Amino acid sequence: MNVLAKLQNVELIGLHFHIGSQILDMQDFRNLCARVNEIQEWFYARNIIVDHINVGGGLGVNYEQPDKEPIPTFEEYFKVFAECLKLRPKQQLHFELGRAMVAQCGSLITKVLYVKNGTNKKFAIVDAGFTELIRPALYQAVHKIENISSTEPEEKYDVVGPICESSDCFAKAIELAGCKRGDLLAIRTAGAYGEAMASTYNLRNLVKSYFSEN
Repeated sequence: MNVLAKLQNVELIGLHFHIGSQILDMQDFRNLCARVNEIQEWFYARNIIVDHINVGGGLGVNYEQPDKEPIPTFEEYFKVFAECLKLRPKQQLHFELGRAMVAQCGSLITKVLYVKNGTNKKFAIVDAGFTELIRPALYQAVHKIENISSTEPEEKYDVVGPICESSDCFAKAIELAGCKRGDLLAIRTAGAYGEAMASTYNLRNLVKSYFSEN
């Protein structure tokens, strides 16, 4: 604190916390509150009360069953902070819940270019790649995929992109309604980190976004 007092051009106005992402266990946030309270006590004992407490984000969403839970349990989440976090008078509490709010709002729609029959598996090769949604390639993220233009019986496919990279794969051995050239697949829960992390790698153009209130 002696160092802080000597920094004439630095003003301490808040404490910012972030414990991770895709967290579904509310106990993790209770533990966060306990830690924030502990740190606040340390500052309070030294006559320092900041104006802002930012507890970050981290609330997860249901990637595997997006229709089952289109909206996360915000009520339970905020209840944890209301009951467990000890704010000082006039302190403002901030949250950063980007993924939880927008993830289920977007889907990546991609067209089947070709169905390849391998020796032991089938491949649905689509026109989207990790340039449009990098999460599966970057950290093996799971996104539900649906064939929205087929009523054929389900078969197992590896869904892969057209980019000449071994990691350009959206899913392996998943059940999809029978695919053929021209079918449209919806890669769900792409509202967070989809367009924001898209790239023009291999001279590919950025895809267009379409919005609807329905």
